[in-house]
Amino acid sequence: MHESNILKSGKEKAQKALILLHGRGSNAQDILGLTNNLNVDDYRFYAPQATNNSWYPHSFLAVPETNEPWLSSALELVHQTVIEIEKEGIPAENIYFLGFSQGACLTAEYVTRNAKKYGGIVIFTGGLIGDQIYPNNYKGDFLDTPVFIGTSNPDFHVPVERVYATTNIMKSRGANVTEKIYDNMGHTISFDEIEWANKLIFNS
Repeated sequence: MHESNILKSGKEKAQKALILLHGRGSNAQDILGLTNNLNVDDYRFYAPQATNNSWYPHSFLAVPETNEPWLSSALELVHQTVIEIEKEGIPAENIYFLGFSQGACLTAEYVTRNAKKYGGIVIFTGGLIGDQIYPNNYKGDFLDTPVFIGTSNPDFHVPVERVYATTNIMKSRGANVTEKIYDNMGHTISFDEIEWANKLIFNS
């Protein structure tokens, strides 16, 4: 199970919070480095650290039960991070999410299970978790929360069809989704994606 290990940085006493979720084999410090390229100078950053640098052991396309108890533990750690931020006086509409790869899948899964008005959501190469989409897992209304989803076609880990399905589910829950598919980009974050995230999500 994941320990409660959340790396924090950024502005003290901020009015906005950004939760960053790292990919498999990476760590909280690495994903925090991405903030140097984002328009988030006035944000407080929260980067949970996955135990053994992995949020769950198998592909995000595996039957969910095979990724337990790690998946539920990861979702709970994100939830506890949100609760901590709200206790510090930052409301949900000023909480932002960003994830890459496995962290992007975890981001998509958490926010869609707990849809409400957030500040904004950035999903760099990821999608909803499971061997199929399980619509009954998802509830709430994003109330026009801006979402950016970017991915490569093809991507070795994330089929573009799952990205399309994720966009559709999030839109059905009231999210304002911008989806960008990049031909043969590779499993990475591009400068163009950063620009889109700054323009659409971190623009206030």
